[in-house]
Amino acid sequence: MKPKLPPLNALRAFEATARLGSVTRAAEELCVTHAAVSRQVKQLESNLGIGLFTRAGRGLTPTPAGEQLLAAASEAFDLIRASTQRIKQPPSNEALTLSCEPTLAMRWLIPRLPTLQTEVPELSLKLVTAGGPVAWREHGIDLAIRRNDFAWDPGVSAWHLADEYVGPVGAPSLQTPFEANTDRLRGVDLLHTRSRPEAWARWSAASGTSLHGSRDIWLEHFHLIIQAAIAGLGWAIASHFMVGSELTTGVLQAPRGFVADGSAYFLLGTETLEADPRKQRMLEWLRAELQAGAAGRD
Repeated sequence: MKPKLPPLNALRAFEATARLGSVTRAAEELCVTHAAVSRQVKQLESNLGIGLFTRAGRGLTPTPAGEQLLAAASEAFDLIRASTQRIKQPPSNEALTLSCEPTLAMRWLIPRLPTLQTEVPELSLKLVTAGGPVAWREHGIDLAIRRNDFAWDPGVSAWHLADEYVGPVGAPSLQTPFEANTDRLRGVDLLHTRSRPEAWARWSAASGTSLHGSRDIWLEHFHLIIQAAIAGLGWAIASHFMVGSELTTGVLQAPRGFVADGSAYFLLGTETLEADPRKQRMLEWLRAELQAGAAGRD
């Protein structure tokens, strides 16, 4: 005879609370009251005869037993979601909403959307541009492309797409900023962006190049410093993915090439990819396109 399962409503309340780290957020996700979630979690603890959380003020931290149960419950609920999604089979004409960082969307993704339409004609895509934490519910986001320069929200899964490679780029009219036969960058105009304020410092450390006597010019967004570099205003640290066409056509030069800066691009989602074949196909296409671009950076 199989052992009895714990109350499933109580298990669902526990899983949401442990995953989100908050009774309030669990109640919002489950569309029930705060009191109902608290009651169900206490019911589960009573049923099991063991505490599942340590409580300090309003904070909740899963105990070792709670961590073990969370892993099992999350896996079980993911399997159920995937199975029900496969049964429902989302209509092929339903748009998949993808959130992408603005500069990557403008300079890398949008120019490749015709290729996506040709290679994956069954996939209808709705593109939303945004950076940082993802507003999953507010904007109905299915997937998001982000660089790992911030912490993912609890419950978010991340699939690696490609490592980031950066390097100095400037207009062909500019003389090389590097002193001959040295690892020094002489006094030139350096373009900075507030969205990646440490870009020059991180490149300097990664490439072993010292910066001396340069003038700093600050612009608000990443795509603006690339445009300023094209205009000949100064030198910018740019992602190889975002200036590939300009390098090919000679609109920009990259005298020192590109180095990995320690960050990477990821595809984010709140469900397993098995729940929706369109998401798996999107991951495969993005990964192939980005990694092909990375292979041709030198």
